[in-house]
Amino acid sequence: MINLKDKPLLKGDKVILRPFKEADFTYIEECLQDAEVIKLTGSDSQYDKVFTQNWYNTRNEQIDRLDLAIVDQSKGILVGEVVANLYDEKSHSMNFRILIGPRGRDRGLGSEATRLFINYLFSHTTLKALTLSVFDFNPRAKRVYKKVGFLVDSIDENKLEFEEEWIDSVNMKLTRKDWLRGMKTSLETFIL
Repeated sequence: MINLKDKPLLKGDKVILRPFKEADFTYIEECLQDAEVIKLTGSDSQYDKVFTQNWYNTRNEQIDRLDLAIVDQSKGILVGEVVANLYDEKSHSMNFRILIGPRGRDRGLGSEATRLFINYLFSHTTLKALTLSVFDFNPRAKRVYKKVGFLVDSIDENKLEFEEEWIDSVNMKLTRKDWLRGMKTSLETFIL
């Protein structure tokens, strides 16, 4: 079993990862209604404001998952979220996902948030691995995931129909062992 009742505050050079606040709702709503977010996550464009607000108001109370707001330090506003959920007891792993809205794209905020969050999970839990799925038409996300060490585990063909085309879902995995090896290599490169 995993217990994620403690909700950390993680600070990087560009972003702060923190528990959600009520004032974040306007910004998360903007992210969730963004056409690119809807496309890249395979979400339904139907939006229920009351349900969504209630959902985010309960994120800090969850003990079986970790949901953190991604805040752009330069602007002081929420630009997305990062999540570990769907604990798998057999493999002692969790699903990882990240969402970056229109105010946070193409500035390295997602890359930094991903590294901070994964480092926290592997440093403060006993998880053995993180898994994720990314649609094949999302090269930006695939590039970030590969850069931090995720490896392709399998491909679910024709998982999403988008604009009359079938899109594959790429399943990726990052083990604690590979993450720690990558961190050690990065540190050695930095010292040299």
